[in-house]
Amino acid sequence: MARATSADGTGIAFDSVGDGAAVVIVNGAFSTAADAAEFAAELALAGFRAVTFDRRARAGSGDTSPYAPEREAEDLAAVIAAAGGTAGVVGHSSGAVLALFAASLGVPTGHLFLSEPPFRFGEGEPPADLPERMQALIDEGRPDEAVVAFQLEAVGMPQPVIDQVRASPMFASLVALAQSAVYDATLARAVSTPTDAMLAVAAPVTVVSGAETIPFLRVSAERLAGLIAGAEFVEVPESVGHRLDPAATTRVIAERLPS
Repeated sequence: MARATSADGTGIAFDSVGDGAAVVIVNGAFSTAADAAEFAAELALAGFRAVTFDRRARAGSGDTSPYAPEREAEDLAAVIAAAGGTAGVVGHSSGAVLALFAASLGVPTGHLFLSEPPFRFGEGEPPADLPERMQALIDEGRPDEAVVAFQLEAVGMPQPVIDQVRASPMFASLVALAQSAVYDATLARAVSTPTDAMLAVAAPVTVVSGAETIPFLRVSAERLAGLIAGAEFVEVPESVGHRLDPAATTRVIAERLPS
């Protein structure tokens, strides 16, 4: 993987596959660049150059304190610059929140594709002190408990499902990303309701959602598309259970971007 340097000196690991116009993928919570490999491959097959990256405190990327959502916007800007510019940015879940936030700060994202962004619009908000409590658990050497707190309070995952996840082999990979989950919770708290600047972005915006997903995510996607002038909402039936379908989402992008 290559490395971009963010404004605060943090190294951000990124990779690219394919030729053509660049499309940057911004993952959600508990995911790394490697998790977007299938999606990147589909974009490459469609004639794009897909750029994936590890958000700060994940896998190959560094981390610099103190954290602020603006720092992650600068990370995205650094990746876009290192990639030579981009025709579009695809954000999924908290990655969609970050992409829209970054665009509102002037980051040159190109066409925004926002997949199931978890905007709450003031309804059903997680406890305001969740990021601080998660950080305290990590500082105490209990990152596993921080992961559980995020799943329970930010995601709303039922306790029996959390227990199953905790007993599974995949749980260790989530614990390794616990610090980044604090940042996701902090970002979500800061812009749980999109700011006026976020709703006034100049970039074209396409908001996508699966038909079968967490109900509030579908509502959020439709509401966001209705609030941004010129934005469109697209249902992607193949995306199920808050999981972006690579092939179907690539078709949506290819219909709107020249490769």
